[in-house]
Amino acid sequence: MASTAERIDIHHHFFPPSLSRVKAAQSHTVGFHTPPENLPWSVDLSLRAMDELGIQLAVLSLPAGVAETFDEAKTMNMLMHGIVKQHENRFAFWGCLGDWRDVQGALQLIPYVLDELGAVGIAVSSSYGSGSEAKYIGEDGFDPIWSALDARGAVVFIHGTQAPSSTPIPYPTLGLPITEVPHETFKAAAQLVVSGKTRRFSRLAFILAHMGGSTLALAPRVAGLSRYMGAPLSEEEIIAEFRRYWWDAALSGNSVAAGGAESWGFGERILWGSDFPAVSLGTIRWFEGNLEKAYQANASQLEGIRRKNALSLFESRGIALFASRV
Repeated sequence: MASTAERIDIHHHFFPPSLSRVKAAQSHTVGFHTPPENLPWSVDLSLRAMDELGIQLAVLSLPAGVAETFDEAKTMNMLMHGIVKQHENRFAFWGCLGDWRDVQGALQLIPYVLDELGAVGIAVSSSYGSGSEAKYIGEDGFDPIWSALDARGAVVFIHGTQAPSSTPIPYPTLGLPITEVPHETFKAAAQLVVSGKTRRFSRLAFILAHMGGSTLALAPRVAGLSRYMGAPLSEEEIIAEFRRYWWDAALSGNSVAAGGAESWGFGERILWGSDFPAVSLGTIRWFEGNLEKAYQANASQLEGIRRKNALSLFESRGIALFASRV
């Protein structure tokens, strides 16, 4: 991997001390373990990884479902803001609004996170709650939050939750982050489209983590069958809305995803991500090697994914990633 620090990493996690302590215990439940060399997480650990991977700036985000209460979310935002202030031009951060079912709390956090702390956007889980109580982010009850974010033309980073399936993990090496999270991202993305939310809140820029999980494969199915089931948008309108998304390439670099992106015509909407420290440097390098192979005949497209596409997105929103924000 190139040593030049050129990449903008839009998918780089902040593990607060409390999370680092419980990660090992979560391994059995979710069927996935964080590399032990990445725990406990620290800023210096990320900086060393960034230097090795050629990352100039990483946008920090909490893993989905970590900060659920208003106070927890406020504290986590303050911690991430402190890291940004101490290491300007190496870090930015995605703001966290806590559990969206606390609509009023989320609305209070929006100006605090974006205006006072200088977050570059908001990280959102695909759903909030668990089991039959879970609410996907396209639910009408969340419209006040979307409306407030839309008024600001905000950038929103959507990541699938580790929602357990109704059936057991199919195999020890096929835990929730591998088999369920990609589909959770797809379900949220599809709901936002067919419910008309991407059209209603058209000033927002939505980024889907991990190339949208299974979105590229299933979007045509949504278009055809949701229309058949009574969706108000036509098949072509549904496909057009899916094309409005931006796509995070973390752990998704391969010729299949690249080919799908090109056939859909959104190659300039792909952004680079690492998913560190959730995975090892070796795993990140493997996916990066696949990404390089996929774009070996198109160096300019690869350069766009690594850096220019992110700059274009944020600059279009009046956000200077490398400026002192607050």
